[in-house]
Amino acid sequence: MRIPPPRAGAVLLLALLSALSLTACGNTGGLASAGPTPTASGPVHLWPERKGADVPPADPGGAPPEYVQGLPRVADQNVHTVDPVALVQAELRAHPGSVTGADGMPAETAAAIRACRTAQEEPGACPVLEPYYRDLTGNGRDEVVVGVEFPDKMMSVRVYTADPDGRLNRIMATTQTVIAVELAGRDVILRVPSGNPGYELITAWSWDEKQRTMLPTREQIVRMPAPARSTAAGAPGIGAAP
Repeated sequence: MRIPPPRAGAVLLLALLSALSLTACGNTGGLASAGPTPTASGPVHLWPERKGADVPPADPGGAPPEYVQGLPRVADQNVHTVDPVALVQAELRAHPGSVTGADGMPAETAAAIRACRTAQEEPGACPVLEPYYRDLTGNGRDEVVVGVEFPDKMMSVRVYTADPDGRLNRIMATTQTVIAVELAGRDVILRVPSGNPGYELITAWSWDEKQRTMLPTREQIVRMPAPARSTAAGAPGIGAAP
């Protein structure tokens, strides 16, 4: 048998050690291939030669900011000290008889609010609901969110902030047939029935620094989950023993 020269043997040994080292390093948590990645495909503009329709300027859709008249100034922009019933009553005095628009209110609801002493003094006794507080403008101070119950599941949702001079400023007012109202981050979320059975419309109202008011910024139509099917009386349910 022919014995390789010492130098050739050393080179062969180093090659074997390097291969073993690389194999061992492959199991130490290094990057590994996840397989081929699909090629990204951007949107394709169909019929680019067609002249599209003109879009009129967007209507913000929100109520313009409005100072509430007839209330004392708020110290340190602390809206927690404001009585929500007195707040809505002051707006009623400023806009008597309004039935449409941001201040619109059914006559029977307005009469009930005038007779209120505190928000939710008894369940259903006062249309002004218990308020909620959240910093919605990002100024480090809470705003107050007020709900007013209308007939037929309708609801007026209003948001007020206090400016550095202590004046109360209404920055949101909308009346909807409301399923639910939620707070998410700095947004007020309204869930209302959509025009399609089985679906609801979710609208997010957000603070607009330029217009100094809250505007509906995002809308989404979502399918409602199907209600659980109840078994008929006396009939065995799924999985029940015969």
